[in-house]
Amino acid sequence: MGFNSSGGAINWFPGHMAAATRAIRDRLKVSDLVIEVRDSRIPLSSVNADLQPHLSKKRRVIALNKKDLANPNVMHKWTHYFDSRNQDCLPINAHSKSSVKKLLDLVEVKLKEVISREPTLLVMVVGVPNVGKSALINSIHRIESSCFPVQEKIKRATVGPLPGVTQDIAGFKIAHHPSIYVLDTPGVLVPSIPDIETGLKLALAGSVKDSVVGEERIAQYLLAKSNVPWYFSLSEFDGNVENENDLECLIEQQFEALQKALRIPHKALEARIMVSKKFLTLFRTGKLGPFILDDVPEVNTTS
Repeated sequence: MGFNSSGGAINWFPGHMAAATRAIRDRLKVSDLVIEVRDSRIPLSSVNADLQPHLSKKRRVIALNKKDLANPNVMHKWTHYFDSRNQDCLPINAHSKSSVKKLLDLVEVKLKEVISREPTLLVMVVGVPNVGKSALINSIHRIESSCFPVQEKIKRATVGPLPGVTQDIAGFKIAHHPSIYVLDTPGVLVPSIPDIETGLKLALAGSVKDSVVGEERIAQYLLAKSNVPWYFSLSEFDGNVENENDLECLIEQQFEALQKALRIPHKALEARIMVSKKFLTLFRTGKLGPFILDDVPEVNTTS
């Protein structure tokens, strides 16, 4: 469709990501466990494929963050999928103490065999931009500092709504006996995103800057992907949503209906952009309801 091809391939790989990727690979070699944070709404699209060969060799917990924004009716299918692949996975909300505590309990289980023999342990937190790594780090600080008082002043990870906030690797001590350090790392993408739809999903979730893709293009994709007429009833639409031309017409009518619903004047110079920005904000804050945009791969149950 037009929104897929008109803007070309979607790639966003600032200079700091190349350096950060090299640093992450180096530190992975000495890490005892990795918490790989992904976005619950895109459990596969929010994977850094270049790091997977390195992560698969480590003790790893996949934390599907932002579960409060993900469709719970589909989330259990994803946990079953990861279980079938013998991958430890836990949906979390990085801002919820109880949720993060469950993650830490799982981390403790995974580290049990090395805790008794290693005086110092290193836990690394990795993920693509804007999946909530720094928010998770800060929650871990709050929980663990009450259990394992640290002499040094606890640093807080910088948290922001835009991708690329964390641009260096910082270590934080969260426990004594054994000493446990957590490394917060920059969000890094692959130099070349494999396909346009993956790039659009990453942009929709905020892992790629809007300016790289264009708000209107992202909003068009959301309307096509979700196919949910929040402001425009399908009963009013005389067409076939399986037909690309008809679907483009529906998206255009959806935009017009959204503009009315959001009370944006038709004569506004940037009306289309204003509609797109507001629509994306509604999605990203969960105001449009919970979503999971990736399809669950089929699980082969044959022996």
